[in-house]
Amino acid sequence: MYRLLHAFYATLIFVALVLFALVPGVARSTSGQTAAQMNTVTRGYQLVWSDEFNSADGSVPDPAKWTYDIGGNGWGNDELEFYSNHPQNAHMQSGNLVITAQKETTPAANGEVRAYTSARLKTQNLFAQAYGRFEARIKIPKGQGIWPAFWMLGDDFGAVGWPRCGEIDIMENIGKDPAAVHASIHGPGDSGKSFHLTKSFSLPGSPKLADDFHLYAVEWEPNELRFFIDQTNYATYTRNQWPAASPWPFDHKFFLILNLAVGGSWPGNPDNSTIFPQQMLVDYVRVYSGKPDATTMKE
Repeated sequence: MYRLLHAFYATLIFVALVLFALVPGVARSTSGQTAAQMNTVTRGYQLVWSDEFNSADGSVPDPAKWTYDIGGNGWGNDELEFYSNHPQNAHMQSGNLVITAQKETTPAANGEVRAYTSARLKTQNLFAQAYGRFEARIKIPKGQGIWPAFWMLGDDFGAVGWPRCGEIDIMENIGKDPAAVHASIHGPGDSGKSFHLTKSFSLPGSPKLADDFHLYAVEWEPNELRFFIDQTNYATYTRNQWPAASPWPFDHKFFLILNLAVGGSWPGNPDNSTIFPQQMLVDYVRVYSGKPDATTMKE
């Protein structure tokens, strides 16, 4: 009888462990972080908006949450892609939003022909928020001339234009620097010119960011913005660093943008080493209100 009971309880324990491992968010690793660590990151915040990208494979982004920029005008950076709203450029697959840059000839409105297509999704006129924590778990693509980004623009962009609206770049990477994440803020400077603060960072050992998912985030308060990769706060910008005579543009609502650019004045153009298609995988995007507990703020 003892042996039977022992076997019975052992079986129960095994089943319980298997079920525990299958519970979402309990056993799943996020860039090497446990669920408890992730809860620590967001302690003190309240989730107010998210997209977990769990729709059926092949479905398009939720139109209640995302819209598109469409066109091939270079986007002020001499980019080479034509941004489309086609499912082959942005769709759901295995619980991720997949943004795909591919070789595909497309005529642009200015009469030029673009050699690549990709997607640029945004929450403009659907969701915007001032202050809080904005984060996305992303596996970026790779290759010379490839330029993924997770960023924000002020929701007055349509009225005042750039740079007066302000810009917050939570994550940018360019293919020729595969280990570096870039965090920047842009806005109006002196004499009508733009001004920016920027910093790049590589994780210990300089792993290539395209090899795994990482959590990219900004914690934004009225006079300070703190940027993170996973749990590392690698850049902090304050109002005191902004030109005294220029308006601080980070005092109103911003909307979210996810895009995958090809080429441009900063990353340079693709070359013979660049493989297409390239895909940017986004596990989720989450936005929180409030402030972090003091114990969770790390430099």
